[in-house]
Amino acid sequence: MSFDERILNGMSVFGAIVDTGSFAAAADVLSLSQPGVSRSVARLEKRLGIRLFDRTTRVVTLTEEGRRFHERVVPLLAGLEDAAATASAGATTVRGRLRVNIDPLFSGLILGPRLGAFLDAHPELRLELVTRDELGDLIADGFDLAIRFGDPPVSSLVARKLLETRIVTVASPGYLKRHGRPDSPQALDGDSHARIEFRDPDTGRPFQWEFHRGRKVVRLAAQGRLVVNDVGTLHSACSAGVGIAQVMAMAAGTLLAQGRLVDLFPDWPDERFPLFALHPSRHHPPAKTRAFLDFVIALVGPLQR
Repeated sequence: MSFDERILNGMSVFGAIVDTGSFAAAADVLSLSQPGVSRSVARLEKRLGIRLFDRTTRVVTLTEEGRRFHERVVPLLAGLEDAAATASAGATTVRGRLRVNIDPLFSGLILGPRLGAFLDAHPELRLELVTRDELGDLIADGFDLAIRFGDPPVSSLVARKLLETRIVTVASPGYLKRHGRPDSPQALDGDSHARIEFRDPDTGRPFQWEFHRGRKVVRLAAQGRLVVNDVGTLHSACSAGVGIAQVMAMAAGTLLAQGRLVDLFPDWPDERFPLFALHPSRHHPPAKTRAFLDFVIALVGPLQR
């Protein structure tokens, strides 16, 4: 005999009749008609191949087979109810393990220093942050959520843009003293200036250089002799005068404020790079996912402004 929805419904009706003592009372409890209750029991009896009740006009009693069946069914129904209650609580209670695929720059610069407040607010949660250069397969790799820079790939994942940070072209004062300051983005095309390239983790190739001013866009092919894939190395090499780099204003703000890096083209201010949150389903995300996403949104709000 195969187990299907009709057997499960019949078991629930059967348990209600035993608890209430009659078909009519069970119908009231379950918001069913009395004929509907009778049909459900008849289907269950047919599937099981036994008679569950002895029925008269006044009394309903369990048969011997019905009594043995009831002894086995009650723990099963209780377990199902408990499982449903636990699952429902998971939708409203922040607890369990939350596994997040997160961009290394965002994790180290923005999130890490502020995690204590989030963990203190949710003592039943175990947070696992995995920093990666690329998204990978979110579902196959067992992640609940991802926080990634760059436009997300086309997929079934739900994507929510959290912020856009300005891309600035920078050099150190020492570099400019030795090589002069370029007067336009086009001046960087060629051998007059050294450029530090940053590798795109999705393609494995260096990012193309872009400069945006309103609707005008200038693009330069990557041609620098130094290629890096770590933002810390990019910042330190540029600050040391190795070459010119394109960086996120959000990440390089302190270096710019301290004068260790110089924004070369403030009149080309419109190139942006987005930060996205990605998760598997738009329907009923668990409370732990919603809580972490709300926390991240609160963190990036001031940065966006």
